[in-house]
Amino acid sequence: MMLHIEALLDKNEVARMRQLLAEASWSDGRATVGPQGARVKQNRQLPVDSPLALQLGEFILQKLYQHPQFLAAALPHRTVPPLFNSYAGGEHYGLHVDGAIRRLPGSGLSLRTDLSSTLFLSEPDEYDGGELQVMDTYGAHEVKLPAGDLILYPSTSLHQVLPVTRGERICSFFWTQSLVKNDIQRSMLFELDGHIQALRAQIGDTAEVLGLTGHYHNLLRQWSEL
Repeated sequence: MMLHIEALLDKNEVARMRQLLAEASWSDGRATVGPQGARVKQNRQLPVDSPLALQLGEFILQKLYQHPQFLAAALPHRTVPPLFNSYAGGEHYGLHVDGAIRRLPGSGLSLRTDLSSTLFLSEPDEYDGGELQVMDTYGAHEVKLPAGDLILYPSTSLHQVLPVTRGERICSFFWTQSLVKNDIQRSMLFELDGHIQALRAQIGDTAEVLGLTGHYHNLLRQWSEL
């Protein structure tokens, strides 16, 4: 399931973040990938332990874990602190699959990457190219969203960032381990939850709505890995 989450950050929050990032010191993006990724990756990133990256990442996580659509779709267990990248002057990231396991900095814990997120911090008219291209059984999907919007997609997907030929593309990106490992099961729960919320808004907490709510939570108990 791919999901477009609109306005995770508002325009004022994006502007403040961009102002801080404009003064940042960027490093070679290949420092955070393995040998396969390094062969196809050409971009810049904030160092993982940069105070600015940690500050902005914490703010994004706070917004993320207050967002009902993200919570319903991802059913998050753990999320890697957000990273930040920049593409300009033809920089790109060729076809790759994200690594299955990520270390959580400073915790000694590891995380299984079930879901990948890209939070766009540049407006689409600020740059040419730079589309996030995600492959699935239905073909290639190109994503280029307004600043403040986020795309959520399975980390098992083959994907790439196309070359930026004008301007600069700035994004935040991160991975989430879900309580429900299976993408099909997560999608079913998300759809069921959406129908329950719509019915509740229309007819209130009838016996049928409460029954469906119980069914949702019993499925979550059955499928979750806690």
